[in-house]
Amino acid sequence: MIKNAPYRFSDFESIELTYGTPDSLLNTFNSKTGDYQYLTNDNKLVKDTLKMRNDDLLYLHRKAQELGFWNVDNDMTTKRDVANPGTHIPRFILKFTYKDKSKEVVLDADYEGNPKMKDAAKSTIDHVMTMLAEVKAR
Repeated sequence: MIKNAPYRFSDFESIELTYGTPDSLLNTFNSKTGDYQYLTNDNKLVKDTLKMRNDDLLYLHRKAQELGFWNVDNDMTTKRDVANPGTHIPRFILKFTYKDKSKEVVLDADYEGNPKMKDAAKSTIDHVMTMLAEVKAR
């Protein structure tokens, strides 16, 4: 069964993932350019190039569709104040880009909004990160 999804893989262009703490989002990946940089446990910035296969990208597109990524809020951040700056709370920015539109979600790890939406966004991000690890291991 073929669904007429709001985002079609035939229009797919790229996936971009950025994560880290809000003051230093140093971990990045862009599937279009293959640029991948990440901070190691001993605070060294490593720059690498990873090329995902078309099947990898199709899998991630379908996972996003299955998990309901297209329906989650774009801004899933926690409001901060001076007493709670949240400088050590992880933040994730995931963007799927298509020919005519894109979907970008910003998620704080301590987001307290709708749990189903948070789970859908976090699960999609986890699948992208798992795929990055698999591609890097090849």
